[in-house]
Amino acid sequence: MPEIDPVVAANREILTEAQAQGTAATLGAFTKLSGPGWLQSAVTLGGGSLAGALFLGILGGTNLLWLQLMAITMGVVMLSAISYVTLSTGERPFRAINTHINPVLGWGWLIATCMANIIWAMPQFALCYAALQKNLIGPPLDESAPSKLIVSVILLSLAFTVVLMNGRQGAAAKAFDMFLKLLIAMVVICFVGVVIYLGLQGQLNWGKILSGFIPNLNQWSQPTGEVAQLLSTLPQSVQDFWSGRVVSEQRSVMIGAAATAVGINMTFLMPYSMLSRGWDKPFRGLARFDLCTGMAIPYVLVTSCVVIAAATMFHAAADEAFLSSDVETMKTSSLFEKARPAFAARVADEMGAEAFDALDENAQNLRIAQLDQNEKRVASSLVKRNAFQLSQALSPLLGERTANLIFGIGILGMGFSTIIILMLINGYAFCELLGKEQGGVPHFLGCLVAGVSGALWFEFWDGEAKLWLAILASSFGMMLLPIAYFTFFMMMNSKSLLGDEKPTGFSMLVWNVLMLLSVAGAVVAAAFAIYDKANHPVAGRTVIAVAAIYLVLVVLGFIFRRKPAKLASS
Repeated sequence: MPEIDPVVAANREILTEAQAQGTAATLGAFTKLSGPGWLQSAVTLGGGSLAGALFLGILGGTNLLWLQLMAITMGVVMLSAISYVTLSTGERPFRAINTHINPVLGWGWLIATCMANIIWAMPQFALCYAALQKNLIGPPLDESAPSKLIVSVILLSLAFTVVLMNGRQGAAAKAFDMFLKLLIAMVVICFVGVVIYLGLQGQLNWGKILSGFIPNLNQWSQPTGEVAQLLSTLPQSVQDFWSGRVVSEQRSVMIGAAATAVGINMTFLMPYSMLSRGWDKPFRGLARFDLCTGMAIPYVLVTSCVVIAAATMFHAAADEAFLSSDVETMKTSSLFEKARPAFAARVADEMGAEAFDALDENAQNLRIAQLDQNEKRVASSLVKRNAFQLSQALSPLLGERTANLIFGIGILGMGFSTIIILMLINGYAFCELLGKEQGGVPHFLGCLVAGVSGALWFEFWDGEAKLWLAILASSFGMMLLPIAYFTFFMMMNSKSLLGDEKPTGFSMLVWNVLMLLSVAGAVVAAAFAIYDKANHPVAGRTVIAVAAIYLVLVVLGFIFRRKPAKLASS
């Protein structure tokens, strides 16, 4: 019989005693022992979530606040399912999937996780560098490769030190948990503080904000917020032109924001982080509590605050220069160059493409400058901004120094915490890839592979290389997410895997309804995302080929798995 780790035994005793004392004591014990949920929070609050929340606010105002709440709820349901299976059986999920479900699903899950960790570490290093350069340190950091390398090596060294703490039991592991919680708390405080300040200044309509948490599926096919109101003032032909563009962008950003709530690598992190802590059946309630308090609440708070701030400053809003009918004045706006392609298409749609192309650039710009101001406000909401532009926009309210400090710390915290967790996940994945027990040299090798690839972002995260990496990683990850969700659904319904621990009756009905809704949402999001990537002129064929080959392998995997099952039962 394997020796029980004294720390795990002590934690199990704390839980048992607390549950005997009642709800309040149980919640106190849950709070004290929480951990894996905070790891999930650290990885989901990264550059992707920040960008998605920003554009949700810019394009839809506060009307799209419900989306990220729904996405994280779906994620909590599925992560709770894989947690239940893992803690009930004690089996490592990769091996359980290969044995009881389909080895192609298991290997696809593992490979997609490694790919996501290695590739998405790059933009997190880039985000940290930008926060230091634009908000916190300034001019000493420039665009040169040596400067970027020095900062990246420092970030990698600090992140690896923190990861080493997690690999040890006792005080070091507790210090890791505390550091991560403080890091996430810092991010939450920064962005919540901005919204509180805006509210105190009378900048926010709280009734409208609260109504934004009510789901509205019409936003999938119709413009929303003040953009919809602006469009209603325009002639029908003009409405049709801009509505098509707005809905297309709105749908894309809804998919993107939902996809960043729970990524394929996060589904790998939760079960393995619990197993590494020695959690088992008595910890199942703690796992659900941990996901809700450690992952869902910080995610909803931060992303909602970013949406609210972005909506306040950018939604259907433009600077005076951009709204000017004078060509030279309009060209001075920072929005002009990014909005010009859409304006050019709008004018060409009205006067004919050949007639528009026959005009010289000055004549084209003159026609653009004469467009209605409401059209220009709609177009401004199609221009993507970043967190640094939001920081600059809030400077008149917060003060330049305060705005730089708040956003710099918040962005740095988001990027750095994500780097740590991507390294950690890759360590778990590498142990499975090499067929080794968790921990030791294979784990730290996997951590370093993700960390070093991320630290070299300035070599790869640019130009055509960035395009290919981003498209392939996001396409494969999005394709695998609903497949992973469906795999967890099958695991929860597998008698051969769960045995007597398989939920039954009303409990099983609730689990299945919630999981099927989550699977359906993931399938819709993945289908549209892959369709969008498949139409890409450069990488489209590769995306289609990868998707087709993998789906064929999945079918073959199920066929292969059925034969042994029949033999065993005969």
